[in-house]
Amino acid sequence: MQDKRERLTALLRGYGRVAVAFSGGVDSSFLLAMCVETLGADAVVAATADSPSLPRRELAEAQAFAAGLGVRHVVFHTAELEQEGYRRNAPDRCYFCKATLYSELVRLAREEHRVMVYGAIVDDLGDHRPGAVAAQEFAVRSPLQEAGLSKAEIRELSRQMGLPMWNKPQAACLASRIPHGQEVTAEKLAQIEQAEEAVKALGFRQVRVRHLGTTARVEVGHDEVRRCSVPVTAQAVTAAVKNAGFATVEIDAEGYRQGKLHAVLAQAE
Repeated sequence: MQDKRERLTALLRGYGRVAVAFSGGVDSSFLLAMCVETLGADAVVAATADSPSLPRRELAEAQAFAAGLGVRHVVFHTAELEQEGYRRNAPDRCYFCKATLYSELVRLAREEHRVMVYGAIVDDLGDHRPGAVAAQEFAVRSPLQEAGLSKAEIRELSRQMGLPMWNKPQAACLASRIPHGQEVTAEKLAQIEQAEEAVKALGFRQVRVRHLGTTARVEVGHDEVRRCSVPVTAQAVTAAVKNAGFATVEIDAEGYRQGKLHAVLAQAE
């Protein structure tokens, strides 16, 4: 793991000046911190795409993290909801979102003579990642992946560095809660965000509220499933989610698993 960290440092030194696609998640936070440690804050700019698919909590955490590193943080207000390809929510939806961000990032990078980097990791290899296609098209480098770093290693290195994001639950944009083929709208995204924030206010850390029309399916972390099954807690979760506008609420007894929504729907077809 330390050898991989040194490999990453060597890669970053070779870039000189960088623009980091910064979501505020574990991987991009670690990458940003390593860029600052290796190159100095003046050589680094963090860029975040802001749209209705980004929870306000996530944006605030990203801003606080960048400020703590003393790095310049640019927030691009992207308009992927204006793109038909994004709204129709096919399996390539992420491509349109990332292409929107990278088109802004490449402009900034060219003006300031920076290398563009993002937080792809080895765990992403072989997975369906339309955003990676956009990264290739815009020549965005993936130094964490090139250094051979995994999610588990990044969490451990982040912990050793004292980064507050080291044990942050896995996150994804709000649109990922809407099944492929069902239109993404600002109203649905706002409804999902309201419901998830309400469940988190009850003390849950890992939360997904899947938007299934008038029904919401709630998934919590595996270590939180038992608590969610307690009748009084389940009633509170149900009430909180219904308050966001859902008619019925299902609590998934198996808990959260990445990509679970689309896997379940595919089996049902």
